[in-house]
Amino acid sequence: MNQLQDESSPYLLQHAQNPVHWFTWSPAAFHIAQAQDKPILLSIGYSACHWCHVMAHESFEDDETAALMNALYINIKVDREERPDVDDIYMQAVQALSGQGGWPLTVFLLPDGRPFYGGTYFPKTPRYGMPSFTQLLQAVHDAFRSQRDQLEQQASHLHRALQRDILQLDADHSALSIDLLQAAAEKLLASIDRVHGGFGAQPKFPNPISWEFLLRQAHWTGDKQALDMLRFSLRAMARGGIYDQIGGGFARYSVDERWLVPHFEKMLYDNALLSRLYLHAWQKTGDPFLRDIATDIIDYILREMTAPEGGFYSATDADSEGVEGKFFLWTIDEVRAALSPLSEQLPKAADIAIERFGMSAAGNFEGKNILHCQRDLDEVAGRLQLPLAALKAAIPPIKHALFAARAQRIPPALDDKIISAWNGMMLASLAEAARVLQRADYLDAACRSGDFFLQHLLDGESRLFRIHKDGKSTLNAYLEDYAHCIDAMLELYQSTFEPRWFQAAQDMATFVLAHFRADDGGFYDTSDDHEQLIVRPRNLQDNVTASGNAMMARQLLRLAAYTSNTDYAQRATETLASLSAPMREYPQAFAESLQAVDMLVRGIDEIAIIGERESAPAAALFHVLQIPYRPNQILAWSAKLVQHHDIIPLLSSRPQIAGQTAVYVCRNFACRLPVNSAEALEQLLSGTAS
Repeated sequence: MNQLQDESSPYLLQHAQNPVHWFTWSPAAFHIAQAQDKPILLSIGYSACHWCHVMAHESFEDDETAALMNALYINIKVDREERPDVDDIYMQAVQALSGQGGWPLTVFLLPDGRPFYGGTYFPKTPRYGMPSFTQLLQAVHDAFRSQRDQLEQQASHLHRALQRDILQLDADHSALSIDLLQAAAEKLLASIDRVHGGFGAQPKFPNPISWEFLLRQAHWTGDKQALDMLRFSLRAMARGGIYDQIGGGFARYSVDERWLVPHFEKMLYDNALLSRLYLHAWQKTGDPFLRDIATDIIDYILREMTAPEGGFYSATDADSEGVEGKFFLWTIDEVRAALSPLSEQLPKAADIAIERFGMSAAGNFEGKNILHCQRDLDEVAGRLQLPLAALKAAIPPIKHALFAARAQRIPPALDDKIISAWNGMMLASLAEAARVLQRADYLDAACRSGDFFLQHLLDGESRLFRIHKDGKSTLNAYLEDYAHCIDAMLELYQSTFEPRWFQAAQDMATFVLAHFRADDGGFYDTSDDHEQLIVRPRNLQDNVTASGNAMMARQLLRLAAYTSNTDYAQRATETLASLSAPMREYPQAFAESLQAVDMLVRGIDEIAIIGERESAPAAALFHVLQIPYRPNQILAWSAKLVQHHDIIPLLSSRPQIAGQTAVYVCRNFACRLPVNSAEALEQLLSGTAS
């Protein structure tokens, strides 16, 4: 029988009516496999995955294929977003076997859980140079019966390979240097596509973590080339079809090199990281286009991806009505019909939309149009013989009308589970945007999200849950969950200066040090009381999101600056020291670690503000501290002198200056003389003070 009916995961529920006798990942499934001496077919995916849907429709919904699966295998279905530990282990196995990975992930296991063969999507009928899925099912089962010894040997070899750990590399503290950062930046810059922006060729992923590292480098070194390529790439991405020109938000990636044709699913983590990157890029460049994209992304998340309680949903599907991208595609006739109500106010509304969004009668995707903005506004104005100001004024009502018309369509499915790590990413971006942009509405939303977090995702012992759905919080959290939620709490503290957020961050860090640390430095992805798998996962490389180890190292360095707790800094340094060689060789896989190294070797500005916040002179001080791009800075505030601040030692024993708000700027626990004017503070932070 299919055992997925009682699950809460939208992905698992998508398969609950399959004729396949799916098991969840559970001891019971393995006991049955061992008792019946059957191989295990492990299928891993996620709700917004297009090719997961294709394989499900072709094979898992097919009675004949399901009967073969049920007869020959114990079949286990896993949501990778709920169980990243399981996904990581078996993804590494498939990558070792085939040299590539992705989803759906299809892995064949011995009854004890050791993998011996796998791949990704397998078609129902032979194509793309692959055998049919049914042929594969029969061939693998025949091998399991007739070549068991060879499969045992292969599984044992692969198991040993999975147990090898990159932290067995020799730690080299001396290699954590400015030279390492520069060498890594040069390697990254060499891989940029200077025609279309971004890194490498198709398919194109936005790679916000790599761009964040290069932005830091440009900030410190004044590298104009790096900054120009960053701005060029961010503008190219946001003008392409990978960006939803009507509703805001980025799709996962572009299948072409020009950012035109996306895989249409939208993931919370992409938009969380990209909204923060665009905000930082605006802070550094002053380009208002980048600020507008940051706010458009955040507005989209608050409008469409926020639960009533304040948490953030995970994803929306690529497909609607069974067709990839249908919700987002337009014909010229559809645009003219949607804009006809504007004809009196804007007689050329449809012509403007067609030119602005690069539309044609033939379309650019299966006979329809993915909206994109390849042409500059002044070129569009020239082609339409319109004043530029008139064109700019026409675009907002046109987008509003198209959005309203699109809202009448059947939307893609929503994955409404709330994931701690992804919520941490979005909350960190939202809290930072609130203070940088001085947006009270963003701050209200961030505080609501923070309250939701404290009430539903964190228990009384600083233990996190991974998932919240349908009013229930479930599953042990992973290292990435803790690291990103610590980041969110620290950002929320710096936007509100409410100590409860800082206390939550510190409590979670204490829990991580107690339950995730590895003996040889760094951290495991799972806690010491987590389910025992065939290996205890420890992923040190960034993927589309940062590795938990790198993110944790960066948060520990921030907490060390707040608290003077050298144990935090020591643990962070140990984590990074063993990665110096991979960081230099493969910077795109270790960009978050490189950001942590940047913080370690360049130091952190530890800033304590003492006094009231509302007067004009005090507001000017906060403007200097909160608006510009300052990547290695932490802020703490107290209204009055506190001799011994129990929660944040950085605030201890800091008097005001003649009754006025004072700012103390410290580095490596040594402080400069306090200042109380914006001009003096700016000089101090820029290094020009005498």
